Amino acid sequence: MSTHSRRRGGGGIVGAIRTDLRRLHGAWMELVFPRQRGRGHSVMGKWEPETLPQKIAYRIWSALGTFGLLVLYPLTVVGFATRYYAVKLDSTRTRLGIIGVTAVAVLVWGVLTVSAFVGLEYDRFLAVAAASLVAVISTALAAVFSKFGGRVTSVLLAYPFAMTAIFLPPVVAALVTPALGPYVLAPSYDFAVWILDTILVVGNINEVLRANFTLEGAAYAAMWVGLSFPLGWFLGGLVTLANLVRPTEE
Repeated sequence: MSTHSRRRGGGGIVGAIRTDLRRLHGAWMELVFPRQRGRGHSVMGKWEPETLPQKIAYRIWSALGTFGLLVLYPLTVVGFATRYYAVKLDSTRTRLGIIGVTAVAVLVWGVLTVSAFVGLEYDRFLAVAAASLVAVISTALAAVFSKFGGRVTSVLLAYPFAMTAIFLPPVVAALVTPALGPYVLAPSYDFAVWILDTILVVGNINEVLRANFTLEGAAYAAMWVGLSFPLGWFLGGLVTLANLVRPTEE
């Protein structure tokens, strides 16, 4: 039996990849043609083109889907990994509850804020205090939207607020501890320059930002809060794709 499974590619990583690719390609085909996914053993069977125009359109659409999988499937793998860690975080939220998660955030960020008040100049203390408030609120909102929201709410709100809660600690730690600057702030600066020189060249947005803002101090925290939302939407979308390809109950 094991030999038969290997010949068909039904076991292990190769079999899982083939199953994923079939599902993705079937979902693509169903955008235009009926009965394409999971119809191998269905009573109605998989729809097949009959006329010449149908066959031509079917093959062109199939070829486009195959080409798209070259880009889409690696992203799906990222979605699998993101979903794994999201489940771990969600299980922690389930054990602690929303109040418990918020209390832990208040405790951790409260200690950091008090330390900043004792050991830093007033301007830096205000930056840490503001980041602490944002982090606590983001943690609470991520827990609330994760528990009570559906899939759309989780993607639009829970993931971005969770990203904010994850990104802020190292940035604030670097603001408080200058020795961490080369490891956190310097890469953040390089990343900001890359975004300005590539993505934000559209509409001269980069020139407006460079003319009106300076990336220093609390601006690093503000930058990562702003990036948390598009990144959260992106990762949430990848998790949704992973759920489509390989549902969690499997």
